[in-house]
Amino acid sequence: MSRVPMSQPLHAAFTVEMATALASGPMPERWRAAERAHILSQPWPRAHTRTHAVMLRLAVRDRDLREVLGQLVRLAVAYPGSAAGKYPDGNTGRTRAGLTTPMPVPDDLAALLAGAGIALRP
Repeated sequence: MSRVPMSQPLHAAFTVEMATALASGPMPERWRAAERAHILSQPWPRAHTRTHAVMLRLAVRDRDLREVLGQLVRLAVAYPGSAAGKYPDGNTGRTRAGLTTPMPVPDDLAALLAGAGIALRP
């Protein structure tokens, strides 16, 4: 588990992404924001779990049964995975991404994570 608290810049970015994911607006923008929030949240168990709860909400809103089921699984493993430091860096958190598939981290998010003392795995 990350013993390092979220830095202020990372927390601010996470908060903006989560607010966008929860706001009314085009679903592609909301999903993109949720995915970015997910990447930022992975080292922190509560934030990571909260992000999957928002993704579940979006999946229900989309009436996407596959994504709903995938988010239910992810909700069950998010907290323990983050607490154990077992999560795939850069993974967007979507069902189509695969549960354990690492993905490239966008440069702006990588900089925020590095600034918070989180080392990305190669």
